[in-house]
Amino acid sequence: MSLTIGLAAALEQFHPTQILETAQLAEQHGFSGVMAADHFQPWVPAQGEAAFVWNVLSALGERTSGDIGPGVTAPTFRWHPAMIAQASATLAAMYPGRHWLGLGSGEALNEHIIAGYWPEAPERINRMFEAIDIIKKLFAASLAGKDVKHAGQFYKLESTRLWTMPQTPPEILVATGGPVTAKRAGRVADGLITVGAPLEKIAMLFGKFADGARESGRDPEAMPKALQVHLSWAPTEKEALANAMHEWPNGGMKFPKADIRSPFDFEQMAKLVRPEDFAGRMVISSDPDVHRAALQKYVDLGFDRIYLHNVGRNQAEWVEVFGREVLPKLHR
Repeated sequence: MSLTIGLAAALEQFHPTQILETAQLAEQHGFSGVMAADHFQPWVPAQGEAAFVWNVLSALGERTSGDIGPGVTAPTFRWHPAMIAQASATLAAMYPGRHWLGLGSGEALNEHIIAGYWPEAPERINRMFEAIDIIKKLFAASLAGKDVKHAGQFYKLESTRLWTMPQTPPEILVATGGPVTAKRAGRVADGLITVGAPLEKIAMLFGKFADGARESGRDPEAMPKALQVHLSWAPTEKEALANAMHEWPNGGMKFPKADIRSPFDFEQMAKLVRPEDFAGRMVISSDPDVHRAALQKYVDLGFDRIYLHNVGRNQAEWVEVFGREVLPKLHR
């Protein structure tokens, strides 16, 4: 598979019109593809935005020519899986061959806003896999011109179909952070997506995903593996660190974040983050070659789609520097 180095558009941090401008600039400088997460709120108030991902992805489809994916959305609490299936099928019909669907089990920051019960991780993961089953059923039945229904542990779907469909359903990539989820994803999904983590942990996830893929009779080597990388680059080390501390302190929080409900709670926790907390979690450097070396390790590990998010507000400057000094030097 070819190597895609794309833009991870931080809807939590930038106004949607700026996202569109940055994505267009990124494509001009060699970035290929855009992913954007489905956030109802930013992580911390300083980030300041939370645009609706499907609107932005539609506009990105018009303004750019690479792949587009929500990496990720949760088809489980704010959304019934049928709605995610419809949104994804429509985007894939509008931009054939370009859209992939990234799915995760959700975080309270975004999902609790409907005031429902927030379960522990095992139930959230089971909900996600049942949702994936519904989405796949809808894609398959709709392509065949048939209705489908579902009655499971968490969801019901009355007899229906998607009336607007692409010729080929979008790939489903599942966000994985643990071995059990990775193996289950390998059985049912088309690929995996994860965030920057220690290489040994990612290698373990790849192995579990591959086990699941082989159990379902598929070749894991032919399945996409996507990575979102948060980084901080600026012309000086001082600026790069200041950007990380102010704009993306959540990158230095060494604990699970899925149960925290408010940006203002994250803001209080951010006061405890120290510069050394980013070590091994996010590269902070003014040297493009330091970033290149870190990204090359992910390429060598087997990722074929890597989406970059520079946490500073210096987006245009970063895109130009990385387009010139980092992207051309990355290789499979």
